Amino acid sequence: MFFSRRLPLSSLIAVSRDLRHNLGAGIMLRDALKQQAKRGHPAVRPVAERMYRAIESGDDLRQVLETERAYFPPLFISLVSVGESSGQLPEIFAELEKYYLMQQRFWRQLVSQSIMPVLQFVAATIIIAGMMVILGWIAEMRSSTPIDPIGFGLSGMRGAKIFLLVIYGTLAALFFIYLGLSRLLEQKAVIDRLLLHVPVLGGFLQYLCLSRLSMGLRLTLDSAMPIAKAIGLSFQATGNAAYVSDAKRIQESLKTGDDLTRAISQCRLLPEDYVNIIAVAEEGGRVPEVMANQAQYYEEEAGRRLVFLTRFAGFAVWGFVAILIIIAIFRIFNIYLSAINDLAG
Repeated sequence: MFFSRRLPLSSLIAVSRDLRHNLGAGIMLRDALKQQAKRGHPAVRPVAERMYRAIESGDDLRQVLETERAYFPPLFISLVSVGESSGQLPEIFAELEKYYLMQQRFWRQLVSQSIMPVLQFVAATIIIAGMMVILGWIAEMRSSTPIDPIGFGLSGMRGAKIFLLVIYGTLAALFFIYLGLSRLLEQKAVIDRLLLHVPVLGGFLQYLCLSRLSMGLRLTLDSAMPIAKAIGLSFQATGNAAYVSDAKRIQESLKTGDDLTRAISQCRLLPEDYVNIIAVAEEGGRVPEVMANQAQYYEEEAGRRLVFLTRFAGFAVWGFVAILIIIAIFRIFNIYLSAINDLAG
């Protein structure tokens, strides 16, 4: 979807933390939501106000969350519903707070690591466009033909504008095409699956998905939720359509009576080591605990891969610029060499 009403991570963390404290202190859910409506996170207040009024009129929390589905992730809604039916809402909100804190920490790292390559790319395109403009000005002053520095028939102010329009227009088009395809799960799944096989980027995306999947399994399998539904929600938590599409095969396998290890091995995206860890954990009856450790491990690995990815992106940007500058230097040198030879002849 192009525009989403879903609450941001900071709001989800704040509401999970506040409700954990309030419910753990014995405050009734209705009163806790009333407090959220008055003093909660700004984005949460109108949602909490509606929820408070609905619960006061007699609805249960699960029904209220269903009406507010546009604002909360599926994992949040399902786990809170389980917590309400099992009487473990404070514990569920504590786990959700940890989960969203992990997500927030990772995305902050992603943004901070990506700033430099993005700035490098912008600077590189401006340098190339500036070179076109300067060479165009020199040609105007000498009343000569403008030099095409990169061999694409672009020179002068007009060439610089076309160059920037093509570069940033292509990036914008790819972004909007991806957003459009994301409305259709099957098409997005194909794209996400391809991205998982892109060198350097694919490894980072896989570790990121495994981190989220592990935390999702930790939360859902440690509840009274049916295992097939737990698998579906955990794979949704990856945020990757390729994983989500493979979850259907696993759920079908579970419904036929297969154990978790046999069913989850149906997902071709999961590394063999990951499946083996689940097998050992299932045999020992410690899947939630093991998944908690795996979530931390894959989060750390994703962070390391992110550092390598951003460094690689930085080198790639400057390599691209260096190639264009070298091409421009040789083209300018050849033009002047030809002119000197003509004069000498």
